[in-house]
Amino acid sequence: MSPPLPRNESRRLHALRELLILDTPPEERFDRISAFAAKEFDVPMALVSLVDQDRLWSKSQFGFEEQRETPRDVSFCGHAIHMPDALVVPDALKDPRFRENPMVMGKPYVRFYAGSVLRLPYGQVVGTLCIMDRRPREFDRLDVAILGGLRDMVVEEMFRREEATS
Repeated sequence: MSPPLPRNESRRLHALRELLILDTPPEERFDRISAFAAKEFDVPMALVSLVDQDRLWSKSQFGFEEQRETPRDVSFCGHAIHMPDALVVPDALKDPRFRENPMVMGKPYVRFYAGSVLRLPYGQVVGTLCIMDRRPREFDRLDVAILGGLRDMVVEEMFRREEATS
């Protein structure tokens, strides 16, 4: 099921593009956070993902051999950006939004997803810090809070990066 577009989509995309981060090379500062998230939650995959107009583009990816972008209409993160804080999918095969998703039915065989939204200081959501597993999992409030703390580090790094390129 394709994610709906946010009501503020044009402002959201404008804020994302102003970061001047899309299609830039990997950076250790983001890679460290995604690697830490994967290890902290003992999952094989973690991403710093940005939701562009028609695609999900990964600034950082841990545990993925695939390309750095995915069509937005099959992305979990496209759904997550509608959440006030995070989207948790304990078992994608039991969730009608995702059970027929090509990322669930084929590589990388996502069963569990948790994505914490990257909300800029002025309110626009540009993507997620997300973790994924090939098996169902539980994810409690403390886990959501820890992922949120790591997400805050990603947002801080985005603005440090923006200041360095200005």
